[in-house]
Amino acid sequence: VQLVESGGGLAQPGGSLRLSCAASGFAFDNCAMGWARQAPGKELEWVAGISGGGRFAYYLDSVKGRFTISRDNAKNTLYLQMNSLNPEDTAHYYCGKARNSGYAGTQITDYNYWGQGTQVTVSS
Repeated sequence: VQLVESGGGLAQPGGSLRLSCAASGFAFDNCAMGWARQAPGKELEWVAGISGGGRFAYYLDSVKGRFTISRDNAKNTLYLQMNSLNPEDTAHYYCGKARNSGYAGTQITDYNYWGQGTQVTVSS
């Protein structure tokens, strides 16, 4: 299993970023996926999850209405569109593969593989 995130960087408050995660080494189109983040001094926090077919998506309350998780199964790629960013969104963001391919869980332990992550910094 290999997960490689990209797209992080510096954004101003109110700005947007789009994260990507290139997946390989497993049947991506049959597997639920998710995003998590870790801010300095804090624990890893689940952010969003999506079913294998992309029909069902779930979000942390604090990002609902601002972040959108999506996937392109033809490209084996997972995305996280982040709008209306605020400084509290500053963190290292990770792409994860679900432990149970049919379940896009809301807990960190629902995922058994993570990428190396990409840094998102929101600051003026």
